[in-house]
Amino acid sequence: MSYSLRMSGAFSTVLALSFMLIGAEGSGAVAQDRTPQIAAQALAAEPEITAPDTAEAPLGADTALDRDTLAELVAAQPVAELPRELECLAGAIYFEAKSETLEGQLAVGRVIVNRARSGRFPASYCGVVFQHAQFSFVRGNAMPVVSRTSRGWKTAAAVARIAHEGTWQSAAEGALYFHAARVSPGWNLTRVARVDSHIFYR
Repeated sequence: MSYSLRMSGAFSTVLALSFMLIGAEGSGAVAQDRTPQIAAQALAAEPEITAPDTAEAPLGADTALDRDTLAELVAAQPVAELPRELECLAGAIYFEAKSETLEGQLAVGRVIVNRARSGRFPASYCGVVFQHAQFSFVRGNAMPVVSRTSRGWKTAAAVARIAHEGTWQSAAEGALYFHAARVSPGWNLTRVARVDSHIFYR
C-alpha cells in the first residue's frame, strides 16, 4: 500500500472517531433521584453549557414559538432529563424562587445566565451557582435533594430551558444581582426591577 493511501486511511479513521465523540457529547446528565446530592466537584468534569449569544437567540424573537404567555411557553417545554449545567440553573431557580410567579422564576434564572455570560463570574451555570458565598441554599458545595417528580421542579426545569435559550424577555433583563425585598443590603448598584419578592440590580 502506498504512503498516500495509508495516510488517507488513517485520516478517515480519525475523522470517523471525531464524529462519534461529537455525537456523544452532552449525554452525561444524571437524574437527581439516583444521586443524593449534586456535588460541585463532580460537576466540574462535565461539558459546560454557556449562555447563548444574544445575536443567535434574540430575546422575544420567534424562538418563543409564537406563544402568547410565559405559562404557555413553560407548558410547551420538553419533559426530559436536563444536562448537568441546566440542572444547576434549574436548582437555583427552584431554591431561590419556587414560590414566585413564572416571571419571578425567570428573572432569577436570567441572573444566573447573565453572570455566566458576563466575564465577571464563572463561565458556567454550575460555576456561578457554586461560587463561594453567593447562594444560601448551597451547603457544603452541594444542593439539597429535590424530588424530580414534583411540580415545582418540573416548572423550574422548564423555566431554566427558557432562561438559557433566551426565548422570553425577563422583567429584570440585564440584572446580575438580586436580594429578597425584606432585606436592605445597601448595595451601590443600579436597580433594574422588583419582581415578586426580589429586587434586581446590575
